[in-house]
Amino acid sequence: MSEFIQFVFALIVTFSIIVTVHELGHYMAARFFGVHVLRFSLGFGAPFYSKSLRKAKPPIPSTQNEPEFPPTEFVLSAIPLGGYVKFLDDREQKVPSEFSSTCFNHKGPWQRIAIAAAGPIANFLLAIICYWSIFIAGEGVGYSPVLGGIDSESIAAKSGLKQNQEIVRVDYNETRTWRDVRIQLLKRMGETGEIVFTVREKDNIALSQYRVPISNFLSKSDDPNPISALGLILSTPTQSAKIGGLSDDGRAKASGLRIGDQIRKVDKEPIHKWQQFVSIIQANPETSLSLEIDRNGISKTLILVPKLKSEDMPIGFIGASPIIEWPQERLVSRKYSMGEAFLKAIEQTLAFINFTLNSLRKMLQGDISVKNLSGPLHVGEIANDTLEAGVLSFISFIALLSISLGVINLLPIPMLDGGHICYYIIEVFRGKPLPDNVQNFAAQIGIFILLGIMMLAMYNDIQRFLG
Repeated sequence: MSEFIQFVFALIVTFSIIVTVHELGHYMAARFFGVHVLRFSLGFGAPFYSKSLRKAKPPIPSTQNEPEFPPTEFVLSAIPLGGYVKFLDDREQKVPSEFSSTCFNHKGPWQRIAIAAAGPIANFLLAIICYWSIFIAGEGVGYSPVLGGIDSESIAAKSGLKQNQEIVRVDYNETRTWRDVRIQLLKRMGETGEIVFTVREKDNIALSQYRVPISNFLSKSDDPNPISALGLILSTPTQSAKIGGLSDDGRAKASGLRIGDQIRKVDKEPIHKWQQFVSIIQANPETSLSLEIDRNGISKTLILVPKLKSEDMPIGFIGASPIIEWPQERLVSRKYSMGEAFLKAIEQTLAFINFTLNSLRKMLQGDISVKNLSGPLHVGEIANDTLEAGVLSFISFIALLSISLGVINLLPIPMLDGGHICYYIIEVFRGKPLPDNVQNFAAQIGIFILLGIMMLAMYNDIQRFLG
């Protein structure tokens, strides 16, 4: 139950942040152009909290007999997976003439374009701020991408890549960390051709190039992992049998193990490496094991019973992970000044906007699987994982999700911001708005498309959960 509550919390926090910023963009732009906002809602469905915080003044002095200018209502609604800003519009309700200048539909098309675009732009600004904070922090961004043991039958090995080589560029783009390598490889999803790896041999300044052939790379994958698809393995230091992480509902924590405990013996057998400890655990499901541990210099003995994973997989597991002690020369850190970090944040945001657009294009062309679409369940799962991994990981995920929301909302689909922008651009050239029947018909098509996308994303989420 605690994991479920944590999952829900991470999901609500994540969506609340990016949706609030998106709707604030619309709200602030509307206020700037003198449009009155009737409702600012976070979430959909029945409101459970509502408050009118202020009343706008009419553009001209009112008399006692004139109607009162409507207040702006700020609302929290039951379903925290979206939001909206409702503007004053005399096509939807009767509006006294003295208030007509504050109606959204009475503003010029360029002002309405600016208001519609302000939401996605706010999401992009949020991403820039997130990346800016990450680059300012600048510590411990990853590990140098040195290759570990490579399967001789893998694509990487057949192309000449070898153990202990450090990948310095992929397709001529710098890769200082393993994460950089993954991002560059994801850009090649659905493509056919060659991936160019530039590597540095161990203890050698000279660089070498290797060309790895790909054909419809990961086009059918619903959970793309380009690293493993090519057979690349990160070289990791030998892991000592020291506890670095514990699952809340795992047998390790229940037995009394704590983070930092060093496993010395299992049933009097000396333990020197983590993999040695794992092998014993996996070979003894539902068997009582006597552990001798070292905790802050004090020797203790614990009884541990590994849990049977499943009838189909008769191996034991305990819900524990090791501390990986990376050598200093493998740790990659980046230091930026405030100005450099800001420019780097803009560059990163633009790169991910481009990556998102290319991924959508490839999906529409059938080059990559539509199974890569994710719904709220998968988003919540990732949010939970990144929240557990640390503040910077969570901030990075917020930035990436905010970019995705901004890009999707700019797509020329009726009912989305991009669809409304298309209406207003057409109005600029026509000199008058599109007829209501055309807009209503387009709205029905937009609802059909959006419902289809949402159902597909939810289906993918369920398939991942069942898988």
